[in-house]
Amino acid sequence: MTTDTPRATDRSFLFVLGSSRPDGNTETLARAAAEQLPAGVPQRWVDLAQLPLPDFQDGRHETDGWPAGESEEMLRRATLEATDIVIASPLYWYTLSAHTKRYLDYWSGWLSVPGSDFKERMAGRTLWGVTVMAHDDEVVADGLLTTLNHTAAYLRMRFGGVLFGNGSRPGQVRNDERAMIRAKTFFQREASLARFPYDEETV
Repeated sequence: MTTDTPRATDRSFLFVLGSSRPDGNTETLARAAAEQLPAGVPQRWVDLAQLPLPDFQDGRHETDGWPAGESEEMLRRATLEATDIVIASPLYWYTLSAHTKRYLDYWSGWLSVPGSDFKERMAGRTLWGVTVMAHDDEVVADGLLTTLNHTAAYLRMRFGGVLFGNGSRPGQVRNDERAMIRAKTFFQREASLARFPYDEETV
């Protein structure tokens, strides 16, 4: 299977907002990065806090399948239609927000939907992360970084890394000059095929 990076004209972005408040710092930083994308690249934005999505129920080993609701099916289709999925989640307790984690939990269910071939179809796509935190040291976000990298590695996706910003009060990330500069070229980065740490040790 080839996993060549798609040309800019062939790309489409899904931005998944995982904050518990509207117009938060993470969304601000994600939109700053998205403004740099070529005009012809489609963007779709989904705010998980505004989406009526119930907690994920794992029914993979039950005889009766869990019926997908309208919001879940919309999310599944939007995920599969995008070449690039951007997880924009604030750092909550050193990892992803609850809204974001619930969205990724649904990926577990989509893996076993008959005929969906979710894992096969996700291979070669690119996963990105955007997060803003109150702490100045990015190392405190290692849990979030690890979650996204390992998710991409399991699905044989590319991982473009995480765009970090600093801020707490609404709009404060705009004062983080380093983050705003990084945002200008973030999606121009070469996204490598994600690997688990033990895979890298054997290369």
